[in-house]
Amino acid sequence: MSFNELRKGRVSQVGRIYHLTLVTQNRAPLFGNLQAGRKLVRELMRLQADGITETICYVIMPDHLHWLMELHAGSLGEAVKLLKGRTAHALGRATWQTNYHDHAIRQDEDLRKVARYIVANPLRAGLVEQIGDYPLWDAMWLNETLSG
Repeated sequence: MSFNELRKGRVSQVGRIYHLTLVTQNRAPLFGNLQAGRKLVRELMRLQADGITETICYVIMPDHLHWLMELHAGSLGEAVKLLKGRTAHALGRATWQTNYHDHAIRQDEDLRKVARYIVANPLRAGLVEQIGDYPLWDAMWLNETLSG
């Protein structure tokens, strides 16, 4: 399966919210470097500025990205391809594994709960004791995500 294809039986839909996980090539801890992580954040925000996606929340771990987003234009595969290509260009190196994991959020799923789960990854991984100490995450509901 190429990086611009969804798993069998999946359909990419504009207006749908997805939880995506992208992993670095060979699980290299590229984003353990804060500058590299910030470049990835810029590319996430650029996709939003271009009207392709809307980022609901993300957390950039040293070797992978969790991204909760709404697709606004094109296909999910095209959005991921743009993010991967732009990030590789910004970092000046091959960055990502070819595939990615996608989960289309059902209407009955609580987005805030999903977002809290995503941004708590650094806590579960033992990288920090408080999420506020981790520099590479954000959520639409920043205060609610921290307190709720």
